[in-house]
Amino acid sequence: MPDIKCSVSECLYNKNIKCGAPMIQVERNGSSSADSSDHTKCETFKRN
Repeated sequence: MPDIKCSVSECLYNKNIKCGAPMIQVERNGSSSADSSDHTKCETFKRN
């Protein structure tokens, strides 16, 4: 998996500002189509 930068320090998978999850799942954030990153969210997040 390529390096994925993550600044969410509360996430269990955040390892030195990089995502250490074995895979990530990204969903739309309540929008029928995404035009910017604000319209998306990371479903892989787990609280530290």
